[in-house]
Amino acid sequence: MNSIRYCDFGALRPLLLLIARIAIVALFIIFGYPKILGFSGTVQYMASSGAPMPTLAAIIAVIMEVPAAILIILGFFTRPLAVLFIFYTLGTAVIGHHYWNMSGDAVVPNMINFYKNVSIAGAFLLLAIVGPGSISIDRR
Repeated sequence: MNSIRYCDFGALRPLLLLIARIAIVALFIIFGYPKILGFSGTVQYMASSGAPMPTLAAIIAVIMEVPAAILIILGFFTRPLAVLFIFYTLGTAVIGHHYWNMSGDAVVPNMINFYKNVSIAGAFLLLAIVGPGSISIDRR
């Protein structure tokens, strides 16, 4: 009987999972930090984008994009946070990048960003399934 062999990366697996956690949330931290510094502008942006309850949406965005992302890097509450990030990322895709309601030059960049968010949600799904690896607070 043929068995399919795969590479489990052996001793590199914990380090690769740490690198993957950092890569998955880097974008959130990079764009979340300015949301904290310019919180009133973040609320105004949420209102202009049609987000429900713009102040609450801005608070959720800041919490998810900075402290929750840092917790993912640290590997603390990784699986539950990864599940929250799935919903957060898909929600921001639908609310912020609704390309199906757009026309002209706005369609393509919003379509790209919509599917980028879907891809990131897929990465969080994988993280929720495999866990953070041994280089994490969860495993200590």
